[in-house]
Amino acid sequence: MVPRTRITRLLNAASRALLACDAFVDSSMFNARQTLSSIWRRIDAASDRLHLSGGPRVMVELACEGLTLGLAGLLVVLTLAIPAFRETADDDWLKHGDLAVTFQDRYGVEVGKRGIKHDEAIPFEDLPDYFIKAVLATEDRRFFSHFGIDVVGTIRALTVNAKAEGVVQGGSSITQQLAKNLFLTNERSIQRKIKEAYLALWLEWHLSKKEILKLYLDRAYMGAGAFGVQAAAQTYFGKSARDIDLAEAAMLAGLFKAPTKYSPFVNLPAARARANDVLSNLVDAGFMTEGQVYAARRNPATPVDQTAHDSPDWYLDFAYSEVKALAEAGKLGDERTVTIRTGLDGALQTKAETVIETMLRDKAPAYRGHQAAAVIATTDGLVRAMVGGRDYGASQFNRATDAARQPGSSFKIFVYMTALLTGKYHGDTPIDASSVCIGDYCVHNYHGESGGVMPLYKALAESFNTAAIRMSIKIGEAYWPAKQSYHLGKIAALGRSKIVETARAMGVTTPLVDTVSLPVGADEVKLIDMVGANATLASGGVRVTPYAAVEIRNSNGKLIYTHAEDNGRPARVLPADKVAEMNNIMTHVVTEGTGRAAQIPGLVISGKTGTTNNSTNAWFNAFTGNLVGSVWFGNDDNAPMENMTGGTLPAMTWREIMAFAHQGLEAKPPFGVAPPPAAPSAPAAG
Repeated sequence: MVPRTRITRLLNAASRALLACDAFVDSSMFNARQTLSSIWRRIDAASDRLHLSGGPRVMVELACEGLTLGLAGLLVVLTLAIPAFRETADDDWLKHGDLAVTFQDRYGVEVGKRGIKHDEAIPFEDLPDYFIKAVLATEDRRFFSHFGIDVVGTIRALTVNAKAEGVVQGGSSITQQLAKNLFLTNERSIQRKIKEAYLALWLEWHLSKKEILKLYLDRAYMGAGAFGVQAAAQTYFGKSARDIDLAEAAMLAGLFKAPTKYSPFVNLPAARARANDVLSNLVDAGFMTEGQVYAARRNPATPVDQTAHDSPDWYLDFAYSEVKALAEAGKLGDERTVTIRTGLDGALQTKAETVIETMLRDKAPAYRGHQAAAVIATTDGLVRAMVGGRDYGASQFNRATDAARQPGSSFKIFVYMTALLTGKYHGDTPIDASSVCIGDYCVHNYHGESGGVMPLYKALAESFNTAAIRMSIKIGEAYWPAKQSYHLGKIAALGRSKIVETARAMGVTTPLVDTVSLPVGADEVKLIDMVGANATLASGGVRVTPYAAVEIRNSNGKLIYTHAEDNGRPARVLPADKVAEMNNIMTHVVTEGTGRAAQIPGLVISGKTGTTNNSTNAWFNAFTGNLVGSVWFGNDDNAPMENMTGGTLPAMTWREIMAFAHQGLEAKPPFGVAPPPAAPSAPAAG
């Protein structure tokens, strides 16, 4: 047992240690406070000496505000730059365009090329000096002095365009045009222009001026299916770009602005007039004298005689994008020079282009419509023909694959398909098509009429908007928990979510924002997605994604890819029996509904028209047992048309193209639809 005195000594020692620790902490905190107070007093005194008033203070305040705004602006600039920088995230960004692709149609006949054309490009130093000067004088005179964006040229273009009240002069530098060619699409939007500007700066940082100019000359589209100056020189003049004279150089340099408009194959007088403007630009820029260009003015270039120079450029762009995606996914290995056999039907492609041009020229002006697009594919998604707009040379933006537009009532196929999936609705089920409101939103039909109770197939055939909105509510009710209290807004939202699920399963890829007007086609979709969605119905409910490449071979002729082997067995996304019901319902659109103008004798057709508010977009999507087709009419600036509906020009255009497409085919009805009754034979003579 420890003696009491020893315990006492230990307790006293511990007490003294604690008191010492407490004293240390207190003194340390006191000393720190004193030190900090002393420092603060010195800072305060120094601040007093820096006190400003009057003019100097105003300048300091402005500088501080400027710094704050500058930092905020820098954050905004960096935020806007992020989407552009994502395009260059891959270290092999320059190799993305290094594919050299030769395209064949469905019969194995060569129809065009895309890519850098490794076997055709020539060194920059071999290009004639006067050709380089002609390009710079016409496209970007300050190319070697600006930083990627020609501020002076942009301001000049804005001024000229403002005076002309239209787009007369472009302001994009060669670097900006290369950025678009390498990384972006031809979509006309503010977002794309912002990306283009940032990527131009990025290119200027990573490449020399000569490298930028060489890439631009190798990859720019120059009409007649030719990409790059070497291909253009061979196409138009039958010679290498090394050997072109000044007149030919001027004609080639004039193609960059509008390749089809100034193509000598399309309009030789316009091409020569444009070449003369290029020669004037050479003189105005001080690159050459009037005496040096005089002979070229008096003896303009003459292209070689080519009876066939049309190129299915919309289709080839679509196919090239597909091949690039396959290459980036590693499905082509290290191969960069390949030959692609596609599903292109040249005769059908020509027919589709001709029909659309005829409609736009002869009938669309009355409706104030200026653009159109169309895609024809087999029921398994192999694209046979594609038209992305009226004039590829004027705008390479593919309205069939890249434009997102409101589909109007053509979106209702997803609404009615979702209703069938509940098991509570069939083609003859009576539904209410009278007026309905969800909150502040009250839906109206195209002519303002209010429908009553009618069979489901008739509601779709006559395209009642009221029926579609009511159907979204009924779909929500089918999935609404029985014990949960009724709430119209939430039930309708649940129904719309199920409709979106169906649209996604059938191939719609664009964002579908949940609004009360979604069932009547207020959200935007792409035409190529509508082709895939209708092909999903035409195929009996398996997911269909439109494609172009049937097989791919390397430069040695070795088969390195087939669509059939790569994609395997398609996934079923819809029950076959429900698809058969839907296809039968859609036949009424053509036989007795809004799509009657699409009727083709001898063919059973399932389809749906679509028209948006103010006729900004007009659609017709339909299919037989053989082929699927979608047609769109509208304006690039989304300007309203004059009373155009999906049942007018789109349905008529679809009929003209598909009647041609079915020639020589054994006509098949859509999946699950009975064939038409055989025509009665004439009685035998007695």
